[in-house]
Amino acid sequence: MIEKSFFARSAASVAADLIGCALFVDGVGGLIVETEAYDEADPASHAYGGPRGRNLAMYGPPGHAYVYRSYGIHWCLNFTCEPEGDGAGVLIRALEPTAGLDRMAARRGLANPLQLASGPGKVGQALGIDLSHYGLPLDQPPFRVEPRGAVPLVAIGPRIGISKGIDTPWRFGLQGSPFLSKRFADPAA
Repeated sequence: MIEKSFFARSAASVAADLIGCALFVDGVGGLIVETEAYDEADPASHAYGGPRGRNLAMYGPPGHAYVYRSYGIHWCLNFTCEPEGDGAGVLIRALEPTAGLDRMAARRGLANPLQLASGPGKVGQALGIDLSHYGLPLDQPPFRVEPRGAVPLVAIGPRIGISKGIDTPWRFGLQGSPFLSKRFADPAA
């Protein structure tokens, strides 16, 4: 199990170091293969402009879930980072499913493992994430975050799906993974 102190660092460091770790929610999940970092100085971050309403968890203690609804449709899962009072988080963009594939498939309405959790909305749906997970600690059930084994090759690039801070290279992915939401510009990724 990853300790909360792991998350009390810069969002970009945490995002890169989460690649290859395992994430499970009620026993369903897999390897984290893609993340994006956000902090309060970043105009693309929900923390930009200070604490308010839905982003309060981002300013809370590190190592908790920040959950929000994207486009009013998809629940997205983020991990809070940096010391309490600093608004920062890591969006879990994609997983390589390894456990509970049948439950993921039922939730997603499809069985192709490559499509079960290859995007932040898909991750939320596959893991059964909803507002009830908001603010929950990542080191207690229903969450389980396990450290990675060997240090993987990590691809780095600009974040996607945003309109501000686009060029900030805070998107991280497992190089060569077929489970990414979108390939990196580097042909090796």
